[in-house]
Amino acid sequence: MDTNAELTSPDALDALPDAVAAAAFRRLVRHLRQRHDAQNIDLMGLAGFCRNCLADWINDAGAGLEKSAAREVIHGLAADEWKTRYQTEATPEQLARMAESMKRNAPGH
Repeated sequence: MDTNAELTSPDALDALPDAVAAAAFRRLVRHLRQRHDAQNIDLMGLAGFCRNCLADWINDAGAGLEKSAAREVIHGLAADEWKTRYQTEATPEQLARMAESMKRNAPGH
């Protein structure tokens, strides 16, 4: 597949009304807030992004929040509290899967 063509072709995603895109984003975030079993390391290993990436992306889009505040928006509670409650220790296999997955991310992830 020609990735340059993908970058220059119109993308139907960009044609979505902002309210629709925002509603879908909020639904995704609320879904992840309920799915604590979906560990960040597993999300990274499968899809190359996690809750913390979403927090970075809202700032990249102009939210203007401190990193911890952006993470709280996405996690629904302070990130440290989320980690204490829900995060498990990453296994060597999970870390290896994440490293391989990250190699597949588009530039500017």
